[in-house]
Amino acid sequence: MSTSNTDLLVVGSVAYDTVETPTTTAERILGGSGSFFSVAASYFCNPGVVAVVGDDFDPAHEALLRDAGVDLTGLQHEPGDTFFWHGRYDDNMMSRTSLVTELGVFADFRPHIPDTYIDTPYLFLANIAPELQLAVLEQVRGASFIGLDTMDFWINGNRDALHKALRRVDAVFINDEESELLTGHRNVRKAARDLQAMGPDTVVIKRGEHGAIMFSNQDIFYCPAFPLESVQDPTGAGDSFAGGFMGYLAETRDTRTANLRRAAAVGTVMASFAVEDFSLTGLQAAQRDTIIERFDALRTLTSIDNLAL
Repeated sequence: MSTSNTDLLVVGSVAYDTVETPTTTAERILGGSGSFFSVAASYFCNPGVVAVVGDDFDPAHEALLRDAGVDLTGLQHEPGDTFFWHGRYDDNMMSRTSLVTELGVFADFRPHIPDTYIDTPYLFLANIAPELQLAVLEQVRGASFIGLDTMDFWINGNRDALHKALRRVDAVFINDEESELLTGHRNVRKAARDLQAMGPDTVVIKRGEHGAIMFSNQDIFYCPAFPLESVQDPTGAGDSFAGGFMGYLAETRDTRTANLRRAAAVGTVMASFAVEDFSLTGLQAAQRDTIIERFDALRTLTSIDNLAL
């Protein structure tokens, strides 16, 4: 039996990023799916992360994650360089170009799930190779809700393994271009229907500045992006959305339809904090009361209960 109080586990990347926007360049800042996801989730539950870093990883960044409440028992340290990505955003802050991708120790990453994590009730398989996602599923047991993220690279090159992984999860988080690539449907409703047929009952299709649309069994829920005056860095928005979503489910232990809708709204709120600054700074600036305030504002913005036709 597990002796950890971790109730949500993410398996993904902890990385360094250099991010160029039309106005600013931020060099070698903390990034990676595991970092954004776990810090966003930490406002609601006790997350743990399984990832790998090199011997160049700054102990201050490890302390940052730990101070946020992230359990790092599963953070592997290997000789070599930490995964590094350098990207440039276009003027619209939506399109980006990858300039440098150096996998470093991540190239040989083989997730090992510590014994204290194997009974963790909520699991998120971040954007890693489907074969690694399957290997994680072989090591854990009894997770009550499993989410999965993927990308075009795995859809194009590892589709068979991805299909095997999709059959074993409860939710998939994917953007609209990826959903079209995987299903052949540009129409998100048709794409979601086909994705559900592949295995997950819940399909979250992310649409960038246009928010996200969630299909859960027969329910359809659209949540717009939270309106902000300024977006500094979109990197990690999707991972922060998933962290808020899964973290809220882990806190409430409720995966019924109404709560999945609330989780999607929470994810939207956490993504809005993430994009307000570079790296994890925007997420770190959030507080439970400001999260609730933004959630309530989003609910008011989207409500039509008091309107008549």
